[in-house]
Amino acid sequence: MCLVCDAENAAHRASRRGFFKSLGGAGAGFALLGGFTPSAFAKAEKAPPKPQNVVSPQGALDRLMAGNARYVEGVAKRHDFRHEREPLTKGQNPYAGILSCADSRIAPEYAFDSGRGDLFVCRVAGNFANDDVVASLEYAVAVLNTPLIMVLGHEACGAVDATINSLKDNTTLPGHLPSLVASLTPAVRASEHEPGDALANAIRQNVVFNVEKLKNAAPILKDQADQGKLRVVGATYKLAEGHVELVA
Repeated sequence: MCLVCDAENAAHRASRRGFFKSLGGAGAGFALLGGFTPSAFAKAEKAPPKPQNVVSPQGALDRLMAGNARYVEGVAKRHDFRHEREPLTKGQNPYAGILSCADSRIAPEYAFDSGRGDLFVCRVAGNFANDDVVASLEYAVAVLNTPLIMVLGHEACGAVDATINSLKDNTTLPGHLPSLVASLTPAVRASEHEPGDALANAIRQNVVFNVEKLKNAAPILKDQADQGKLRVVGATYKLAEGHVELVA
């Protein structure tokens, strides 16, 4: 998704232009983070393209889990993609942001039986929140009013497994893969002495770590979470059943 193109076409054009102006004028100091004020994200009073997506954080979570239940049972809704295209040319107001692994077996839009404009999805192998992911989710929350973020791990994650093996064998993976190892190492190290399956433990710990990272990502996400306007939760996806299980 192109955030710049989306912003230029959004219903809340004035407020989004201000958002990107603050980004563009930040320079090396990144003024958005240094001088954040609520007024920088003032919203125009216009009807959202999908009014049904204006929900509370708990309402958003309930909707996600209800969609996953339909997906598991194989009774997905019939989505009217054709007639929703025109409203979505005016903007977007997704009800949830999902940080998911890039694994081809994990498709959040399917797993939660959602339509276009419902989910703001960021995907990277190992579902960890680097600076670009945090910035993308800040955009979703501050500009698009997204009330919920879910960090979605999954069974048999290859990125986490590769990190475990790299650390155990003291080997360096080729290409840019060491950057994934570096990002996933804290979760592997924190869980390596837990009883049970090492991979499952590390996958869960990685979800927990990234939920905490996003909840405390100041100033934008932390501020919204502290005010109760944003909820950040973790979950894991079961490959065989398609079931999404919340992580406490």
